[in-house]
Amino acid sequence: MTEPETSEQTLRETQRDALLLDALPHIAFDGWTASALRNGASDAGLEPADVVRFFPGGARDAVAAFSDWADRQMIEAVQAADLSDLRHSEKIAFAVRTRLEALAPYREAVRRSIAFLALAPNMPAGLKLLYRTVDAMWHAVGDRSVDFSFYTKRALLAGVVSATTLYWLDDDSENSSESWAFLDRRLADVLRIPKIRQRAENLAGRLPDPLRVLRGARRRWRRPA
Repeated sequence: MTEPETSEQTLRETQRDALLLDALPHIAFDGWTASALRNGASDAGLEPADVVRFFPGGARDAVAAFSDWADRQMIEAVQAADLSDLRHSEKIAFAVRTRLEALAPYREAVRRSIAFLALAPNMPAGLKLLYRTVDAMWHAVGDRSVDFSFYTKRALLAGVVSATTLYWLDDDSENSSESWAFLDRRLADVLRIPKIRQRAENLAGRLPDPLRVLRGARRRWRRPA
């Protein structure tokens, strides 16, 4: 990518973010509507036509941009922090927490996003965004797995992120302390699953192959007396 293209892309992303963030207070009251996005464009000093330029798919594209913005805040926070002394689970907890902390000023818009993505036509988009988020988290903390655990880790973390987000939305504890305790408990729960699976695989490796046993028995049964 050439330098002018990079600069143009950065400018476009900056303008899109400005429109989106200025629209969030309106979205908190009006939902993910065209009028809320137009009001955001006006507050950001942009034109109503910019709503279509940045979000040609309407509300669905705007919700995706909101999720992408939160992912980028999380990635920047993880990259800026010294996590070298933390365990893998602690790094993941940090990633989940920093993403929610970035969203804290826009909690009602998050609630509106979840309601929007829960609608049947939007569910596939919601699952795709959730996958992007958990994938970004694992990459941000340095996970480079390519085996079966690649999918296991993302599936397990998707459940943790979803549950913690719903808990966090209604958490009125100081500094969301109850949400972070809930997050730690959920991570502790899911981290047991790969260990259990590994023990089962190790045990299976020491057990006889049932097909081999049956084949041997069949040969013995067919052997003439």
